[in-house]
Amino acid sequence: MHHICKATAVAAVAISATDAFVTNPTARTHLPATRATNNFVATTQHQSSIRMPATQLYNTEDDDAQDNEIERLKKMAAKLRAEAASLEADKANQLAEAAEKAFNTFDINSDGEVSLTELKLGLEKALKTEISEKRVQELMEVFDKSGDGALQLDEFVTVDRFRNQLEALAREEKRLAAEAEKESKLQEQEALLAEARLEFLNEKEPTTQDKIISVIPYLFPLMDGLQYGRYLLGADDATANPLVIGVFLLYSLYRSIPFSGFAAFFALNTLAANPSLNRLVRFNMQQAIFLDIALFFPSLLIGLGGLLLGAVGAPVEGVSAAAGEIFSDVMFGTLVLTLLYCAGSSLLGKEPSSIPLISDAVKDRMPSIDMFDDEGRFMPREMRGDDDADDKSDKK
Repeated sequence: MHHICKATAVAAVAISATDAFVTNPTARTHLPATRATNNFVATTQHQSSIRMPATQLYNTEDDDAQDNEIERLKKMAAKLRAEAASLEADKANQLAEAAEKAFNTFDINSDGEVSLTELKLGLEKALKTEISEKRVQELMEVFDKSGDGALQLDEFVTVDRFRNQLEALAREEKRLAAEAEKESKLQEQEALLAEARLEFLNEKEPTTQDKIISVIPYLFPLMDGLQYGRYLLGADDATANPLVIGVFLLYSLYRSIPFSGFAAFFALNTLAANPSLNRLVRFNMQQAIFLDIALFFPSLLIGLGGLLLGAVGAPVEGVSAAAGEIFSDVMFGTLVLTLLYCAGSSLLGKEPSSIPLISDAVKDRMPSIDMFDDEGRFMPREMRGDDDADDKSDKK
């Protein structure tokens, strides 16, 4: 299109020049211009037809050159692979020759195999160092593919391979030793922490003094339970008993103190929370409190029984008195047997934890090792429960 435009412009100039020299414009104006234009266009098309084959020729030559370059690179890659394979084969042959040479050196008795003793002697001579039988046995287990306890020629490797394997076994042994040492330190720390926790909770074996002190808290439920023993202890033959006299004197002293019941309750409850006291003492303090609380329910039952008898119109005084005496005697006898069991077990150094319902409730309130957090801080069950709930909520 560019050439055509250029030709048209040239033709226009030629027409103008021709018209300038023509005498009769009407007769000859368009003939020369038309011929010039046609000749110029023909010339332009002829030049374009000449250029097209040249471009196609260049493209064909580029494609051939690119194909030749790819073919040349493929041949070079194949040649490099062949050279690499040849090098690998040479290396394998060299290693095989070195292994066979070492095998013949190690095979002292020339029986076609290297035993454990021969392997040990050969390696010590080649590496110029002493090797333990355990390490040689480990080497044998690594390279003895047949599992017959000896190395044949096809199982034997070079001395360098043995050296590398020995170094690998040494590194593994050091790693295991480091892990064992680390584990030992952790266990030692845990043992010290457990000992500190036990020291804090004082859960050691009770001493003789601890055993005696652990019996004293049971005087608290005994004093409050004497009301149920008024029939048995008030009999004529019982008043002459020195033991009964001593109990009455102790009871009189107990009642002479204002709010003695509340004072005893709060004192036992406070001391039971002291972890420095022996566990047996703390357990008996808690159990004495629970026994004293349990004495309230029989009195409540007696009062309810009297109300029921009055409601049905029964003779309350006679029946109530007889039933009350029997009930009181049974209750006092049960209380005395329970306290004797607790005192006897405590004096023997055993925890009296076989009282139904009460002992289980006491165990739940006793501080234990699981009340320590991961950092060794003591946390009562109430606080631990709140923290566990917070952890669960955070996870959700």
